[in-house]
Amino acid sequence: MTTCCLSPQEVRLQNPEPDKTGRERVYSILETFQYQVPFIDVERARYFTESMRATEGQLLALRWAKALKNCAEKMTVYITPGQLIAGRAGQFGRYGILYPEIDGDFYGVVMRDLPNRAKSPFRISDADIAIILDEIAPYWEGKTYHEHLNGALPEELRNVTYTDASGLKSKFVVSETSSYRSALQWVHDYEKVLTRGMLDIKAEMLARMARLDPDSPIDNREKKPFLEAMVIVCDAFMIWAGRHADLARAQAAAERNPARKRELLRLAAICDHVPAHPARTFHEAVQSQWFVQMFSRIEQKSSAIISNGRMDQYFHPYYAKDLAEGRITEEGAMELLECMWVEMAQFIDLYINPTGNEFNEGYAHWEAVTIGGQTPDGKDATNDLTYLFLRSKREFPLNYPDLAARIHSRSPERFLYEVAETIKDGSGFPKLINDEEVIPLYVAKGAPFRDALDYAVSGCTEARMPNRDTYTSGCVYINFATAMEMTMHNGRMLKYGQDDLIGLETGDPATFATWEQFWEAYKAQHMNLLSKAFTQQYVVDCLRPQHFASPFASVLHDLCVEDCKDLQSPKIAGGVDFSYFEFLGYGTVVDSLAAVKKLVFEEKKVAMADLVAALRNDFEGCEPLRALMRSAPCYGNNNPYADAIAREVDRMTQVFAETYSRVRGVNCDVRYVPITSHVPFGKVVSATPNGRKAWTALSDGSSASHGADRNGPTAVLLSNYNSKNGDLKNRASRLLNIKLSPRCVAGETGTRKLVDMIRGWCDLKLWHLQFNIINRETLLKAKANPDRYRGLLVRIAGYSSYFCDLSPDLQDDVINRTEHDAI
Repeated sequence: MTTCCLSPQEVRLQNPEPDKTGRERVYSILETFQYQVPFIDVERARYFTESMRATEGQLLALRWAKALKNCAEKMTVYITPGQLIAGRAGQFGRYGILYPEIDGDFYGVVMRDLPNRAKSPFRISDADIAIILDEIAPYWEGKTYHEHLNGALPEELRNVTYTDASGLKSKFVVSETSSYRSALQWVHDYEKVLTRGMLDIKAEMLARMARLDPDSPIDNREKKPFLEAMVIVCDAFMIWAGRHADLARAQAAAERNPARKRELLRLAAICDHVPAHPARTFHEAVQSQWFVQMFSRIEQKSSAIISNGRMDQYFHPYYAKDLAEGRITEEGAMELLECMWVEMAQFIDLYINPTGNEFNEGYAHWEAVTIGGQTPDGKDATNDLTYLFLRSKREFPLNYPDLAARIHSRSPERFLYEVAETIKDGSGFPKLINDEEVIPLYVAKGAPFRDALDYAVSGCTEARMPNRDTYTSGCVYINFATAMEMTMHNGRMLKYGQDDLIGLETGDPATFATWEQFWEAYKAQHMNLLSKAFTQQYVVDCLRPQHFASPFASVLHDLCVEDCKDLQSPKIAGGVDFSYFEFLGYGTVVDSLAAVKKLVFEEKKVAMADLVAALRNDFEGCEPLRALMRSAPCYGNNNPYADAIAREVDRMTQVFAETYSRVRGVNCDVRYVPITSHVPFGKVVSATPNGRKAWTALSDGSSASHGADRNGPTAVLLSNYNSKNGDLKNRASRLLNIKLSPRCVAGETGTRKLVDMIRGWCDLKLWHLQFNIINRETLLKAKANPDRYRGLLVRIAGYSSYFCDLSPDLQDDVINRTEHDAI
């Protein structure tokens, strides 16, 4: 390969010593932890448990607030050496914290194995294991959400959910995700803290408390304890921030370097002022926002961590003012942001649950920073800070934060150009979210127009409306490739044996005389999984409010405060409840259906009995048959035959969702966002009629099956468009991965092609798009020689990860994605 055919990231890998000029501070911090195996800090779990033990019988939100105050007063506070911002939830280096209220019942089973597990290992000291097993875990036995859910699921649901009595091991058929997180990904109203300060927010809570009716049982038993919890959590947050001010002063007193002493004294003054008071400068705004982030992580385990919202919008007034008054330079602002990035990179979202760990390989993280998009009144929102974020991502290519760009039909040409240039770097940033799909859908589902226009990207590919979204339950993942397998094997899966009837006995497919009979059998299996998934989610929604509260998130949410209800409550007045279920194996299912319809029933080139036998034997000795099945029309090629089947599969799924969303009173939407779960879900599915071998990965999100997209990336986009049902609204994000060779986007011509492709994707109103710009040869070399390629970043599923942190199976999944050589 020549240098013109390498991405900038690949060029950097040839010279592992980066240019640190102007970034000496952030590189010196990064070098202390970058490739460490993270460790577990037990303090949050210890002090949270200590308080919960002492407050039994009180309102849950009040107990949670008191537990947070106990953590705020007792957890060790830290300032990373050399840092310009303060605030951590654990010791120096890469670390994770524990949330025993979710899964503390099985700490004794898994804790000692964490350092040795193959995927996303964590270190932990023997002393901390003793604290966990002697002090923390015993209190939570019989009290955790995980235990409650495991006991509440009826047998017919357990049979598609777990493989063991304890509920630790997923069956990967209809998988609940609520037992390894206390809430979905979330975005706070950061601007509220920046512009008002916590003292003003606390004063509002006290005023509301003073207006309560002393004779009202609702006010006395529900609203008053809720508001007391809000006051306590405001105090807790300010106590925690104040302790950082004290630490900065103490460190300054001992500091011998005059420059560092000045930095620490300035940091102490900043921490004295924010978050209690409104931010006055860019530095204060960054520090205040960072405190909100970190305290949120102490409060609860949100899926994908707390996202950062529209940073280029709420930080911009402070940035513009400081620039105008000569208080800061562009370089100084970027240094503050990158100080935040290296702090983000040290907090690792720890999954104790084995299934959760399978779903989130490579230390997955989605602390999305949203840039671009539109203002609440519908104008383009890009500003000079928008471009600073893109520049930082190109010049300081860390995998934190996850950067998300909102695109709309009037996005400025400069913005699209710089987005394309950043994508061309090859590290997978930014991911793209389409205003032309998200905003109309949200309005159709009941969101006010201004709120929909002001959405922020959250988590993998999702969107949140601060002060409007109110649904927090972790949702169900459905392996629809198992519906295909159960159609071929009369309700059974080869992985689990003939005695385990998982689906419906729809008959021997060899007896089906027509495609319509086969299709009806598949539909029956498909709908059976949907029915079980919706029932499972109903159980989840009923149980969670008994176990989780979010007083800090609630005090920052206008509707929670107005209704005096915790964010984890079932219904909050004025809120929109956007639930979802995950469709796993879309391309696998569509291609399998197309192959059966075309080759078995229409062209009659394959006998059904022969196909079933070949599937049972994983196509061993049947390579010509496998090749024939693989030659059938495939989704991802703008092929009307396959895309029509894809659209019908999506349609029947949405129709079911719409019917039973009304029953549940929530918007329950189909999503195509597997994260990394398409790999473990594939490990339970035997060979499928599209020629996929047994136990291999399923198709990824709304992307084509591996190697099936043969007509270029535009055809992939068109298949996504063709398979949408635009007249239905029970749909949400479709994750779409596209891999391009660096050659096809090289130079100015390549940038223009990429911009045109983004414009086309926007016009098609597709939800999401992300790229890997990398040579297959580089990935193969990195797998063979990981030490040489330790810094290689790849796009996985809404986040980028170090390639060498992935399991061999997930590495192969990235390698085997089709690499397109032309746009």
